Order: sequence, then structure tokens, then C-alpha cells
Amino acid sequence: MTAVGGGTGGGAGPGGPSGGSAISGTGYASCHHGEILQGVFLDARGRRCAALVTLPLTGLGTRAEAVLRPGTPPGSHSVDPPDRTKALRAATLALRECRARRPQAALAAVELRLSGDVPLGLGMGSSSSDVIAAVRAVADACGLRLPSRTVARIAVRAERASDPLMLDGRPLLFAQREGRVLEVLGDALPPAVVVGCALGAGRPVDTLSLPAPARGDDDVRAYERLRSLLRRAVAEGDTRLLGHVSTESARRAQRVLRHPEFDRLTRVAERTGAVGVQIAHSGSVAGLLFDPAATGLEARLRRCAAALRRDGIPVTRTFTTRPPADPPAPRTPCPPSTPYTSFTTSEESRHGRAHRRRDRTPRPDTPGRRAHLSAL
Repeated sequence: MTAVGGGTGGGAGPGGPSGGSAISGTGYASCHHGEILQGVFLDARGRRCAALVTLPLTGLGTRAEAVLRPGTPPGSHSVDPPDRTKALRAATLALRECRARRPQAALAAVELRLSGDVPLGLGMGSSSSDVIAAVRAVADACGLRLPSRTVARIAVRAERASDPLMLDGRPLLFAQREGRVLEVLGDALPPAVVVGCALGAGRPVDTLSLPAPARGDDDVRAYERLRSLLRRAVAEGDTRLLGHVSTESARRAQRVLRHPEFDRLTRVAERTGAVGVQIAHSGSVAGLLFDPAATGLEARLRRCAAALRRDGIPVTRTFTTRPPADPPAPRTPCPPSTPYTSFTTSEESRHGRAHRRRDRTPRPDTPGRRAHLSAL
């Protein structure tokens, strides 16, 4: 464990010790599997804004434990593992926020411990998962449940841009550098089975070294059209249209982060009957999307996995976009090294006591249009 100075103090929650005795809290945040859509859009005031729609992935995530020690010098914050400095920064910001909401709380230093299984640097939101879990753990130790808007604001301050993991899975267009929702697209993505894989041999990507995306008028019009199509796909539960949007977004992203395997990926999708592909726009994970109602689904998934391996693209996992209320999709014939996961386990059970209610999605900046309007 490495000590890091320069932080601020936090405090105990109701009934907690006012000094001397350590108190602790826990928090959890899941990850995602890259983006369905990412680009430049217009907000309610017509201002251009970078934003994204992620593909949620449960089963992987970060668990944080925050131990507050009242009476300890507030600059004596520490984190384990020691390289998770963004999470520690978020924890100190969360301490400041909690103390502002509860001024009578005692000054304290925080010891932050992180554990989890999110691969680093692959575009799956590992740093956002760390940061959000850390904020939730500190708030839990203070007996508070911070609103998701506040968590988003802290996350952006801690890491400059954040994925919307604090909002727990609803499809929404999120301005990652501003921490605000531009539009709630609906309750759930259309049903799809995703065969996940890793491009670039799974090498981490330095997102800060990537060139800035194009922001011309043609680009904005193209992304706004994809936004409209995605809105319609969600409203109608149209898996094929979802695949079209994600493929077009992935194709446009090749101008920023070029994957040599991208053409092979799309050819495999065409040969095996996938409705489209999706990628991490700032990483190396990717997926092929299948309609779960397609005939011969298991055979298609087998052919897809075999074709990817023949092309030198490792298969990682197969999962579904179905929400927890739906029955699990059929088990795929992937080998034991390719675990199948579905949205059947509540994430809330992994949070601390103060967070055992699902966050309500923040009110969108841009209201959704009526579903019956043409998206074309």
C-alpha cells in the first residue's frame, strides 16, 4: 500500500465514530464491452458534444473498500494497488463532497483497497469502474448515497472522461467529458447475443495518445442520423437495426483507432449471419452481434468462434444484452475458456448498505423524440 498526500478529509456517517475508531464502506461498479455508438452530437442548445452509448457487461467489475480513520492527518490517503491514482483522487473528492453534505463529520484519512477482474487498457472502462467503486465505498463509509449526477461529476474530475457505469446499464447517450446525459434512449437495448473477441492481440491502448475525432458538419450529421436510428432500434426492439448502428459507428471509428483486423471481423460477421459488429472505440475489445431469435443460432455461434480463431482473432466470452427480467439465452457451445455470461445477477448486492437502491437515471439534457417519428 502506497501513501499519497494532498487529499482532503471525510467523516463518519450517522452513529459512526467521531474520532479515533476506523469505519469502513464498500462499493462496486461493473464494466462494459466497448461502445455501440460514439461520436459528436448536438445537445439541447445545439452545441457540439462528444458522447457515447456503451454496451453493458455484467460479471466483471471492481470492488472497493474504503477505511476512514478519524484523527489521522487528512493528507495521509493511500491506495492499494498503488498505481490506481485516479481512484484515489476520486476517493478524496468523494470525501470532500460527503463532508460538505455532513459538516459535523470528523476529519479523516482514507485507506482505499481495490480488487476486481476488469482487464486494463482494453476499452472496457476499467478506470471508470475503479473510480465509481471508490466513490461509492467512501460514500457508504460516510452513511451517504450520493446521487448519480454527483458521482458522474466526481468521476470526470478524477479521470477527465468517464464511462456511464454509475447509471447501471440503461441505454443512454452520455457526454463522457462532461458527465451528463444527453438522452435516455429507453429501458434496454434490443436483445442480442454477443460473441466477444480481442483485436490487436489484446494489447492495451493509450487513449490519451489518440488523435481528436473529426467534428465537421458532415460528421455531426452522420452521428445524429445514427443516434436517431439507435433511438428507433431501442423503441422497437430491433436487433438488426442495432447491429447496423454499431457497425457504422465502428467503421467511422477506424479513422481514429485503426484495427488491422476490422475487415476480417466484418467478413466473419457476414459469413455467419451476425447482424453487425461493435468495438471499443478507444481499446481492443470487439464483438459480433447476433439476433437471439435467428434460426440455427447455436450453429452460427460455433461457426463464428471457429472463423475468428482461424483469422487469428481470439474469442473471449459470449454474453447477451437481455435485462435480468428476461430468461437466460441458450448456452453457447463455446469452449470452457470462453465463459458465457448474461444479465441475471443483481449488481446491487455488491454495494455497501447505503447504496442498496438502484440509481435513478439523471434527467437527460436532450428529451427523446416520439418513437413513431421516422429515424431515416
